Amino acid sequence: MSGRYLIVGAGAIGALLAAQWTLAGIPAVLIARGRQLEAIRRNGVRVRRPQGDETVPVTVASAIDEASPARADTVVLAVKSQDAETAVAAIAWRPLVDGGVIADLPILTLQNGLAAEDVALRRFARVTGVSIGIAASHLEPGVVVSPSWPVIGVAWLGGHPAASAQSDERHRAAFERAGYAAFVEPDIAAAKRRKLLGNLRNVVEVFRASEEELVRATDDLRDEARGLFERLGLPVAADPDPGAIRLRIEPIDGHEPGHLSTWQSLARGASVESDYLSGEIVLLARRAGLAAPRNAAIQRALGVLAGSGGAPGTAPLPPELARSAAVAGA
Repeated sequence: MSGRYLIVGAGAIGALLAAQWTLAGIPAVLIARGRQLEAIRRNGVRVRRPQGDETVPVTVASAIDEASPARADTVVLAVKSQDAETAVAAIAWRPLVDGGVIADLPILTLQNGLAAEDVALRRFARVTGVSIGIAASHLEPGVVVSPSWPVIGVAWLGGHPAASAQSDERHRAAFERAGYAAFVEPDIAAAKRRKLLGNLRNVVEVFRASEEELVRATDDLRDEARGLFERLGLPVAADPDPGAIRLRIEPIDGHEPGHLSTWQSLARGASVESDYLSGEIVLLARRAGLAAPRNAAIQRALGVLAGSGGAPGTAPLPPELARSAAVAGA
């Protein structure tokens, strides 16, 4: 494969992907900043795996210009959903070293939610959406905990707004070489909706509640979202065949498993993506003159928690979801 993958965003997804592509011999440059940049430049990406830690000396740059982007390259947008617009706007019109601008390149969008593909399409003509699932976590600079082995994660890829067979297969093969179970998805928007339903657990687990209450609240959010998708005629991709994906999660010394990306962001004091998870459901409903009260309630509660600097597990579920859990358990 010619060219490099220029990975914008060095969180769990971006840093791990850079490490995996480097190990697979696929040229990749990780664009990082701040303490993450300093740590990776100094020590590489340290990947904590079930069989022991592995340090990967990835190529890293402080800005995309420093990577000397060229026409053979591909951009990988690996920032959080809430940062996608700012990141795309910052890089799109930067020059390529061999003529043209970065927006002339293909771009892969790895964000949760439903917005990133159109954010990219506003400036990039060749957009491939990626619905990615990993059990990895990132809580300290330069370190990614990756408890899945030998399959690192799962990725579904598809062109947006229409499939592009040759391009989709090229990127799918690159993910597969990096250790992911990777599949071409004929309707990437439907696959992203499926992922969004799964991600609604993210916005629930940061609240103080029993596991039973968290499960019931998640189910309520998903039921509301499914009903809205159905009412609006928006398809959701079928659940994948479990036999096609062998993703094992194994223990790692000193690591507490199970915390998802929103919990991790809140624990680090970073911004959270709830406006692009439950907020996506709320936006769809309001555009149609409808309401999604449970998703609106959790979006608001999590926004307030993050805005006040609250930590995971310090706030109760909002009353709209706590009441539904109490009624179900009566």
